[in-house]
Amino acid sequence: MTQATVGIRELKARLSAYMRQVKDGATLVITERGKPIGRIVPLSASVETRVQELAQAGLVAWSGHKLVPRAPEARTRGERTVADLLLDDRE
Repeated sequence: MTQATVGIRELKARLSAYMRQVKDGATLVITERGKPIGRIVPLSASVETRVQELAQAGLVAWSGHKLVPRAPEARTRGERTVADLLLDDRE
């Protein structure tokens, strides 16, 4: 991913061209009088889309189905929940 720096005036004058760059994956750092004031970054794809792309590339195997919930591995003794124990431990 590339990163470009652009001043506000230049960005306003050529917004469409810079938005095409962002659409192609570039990140823009916006400056005002040479000082960075903001950043425009491309939106990332959804998790499902990224997993499908990885599967198509042969990097992961995925059936497309959601995982089946499993029973908890740890159990507590008594009436207290795991969340209660964690909160006590943090104090």
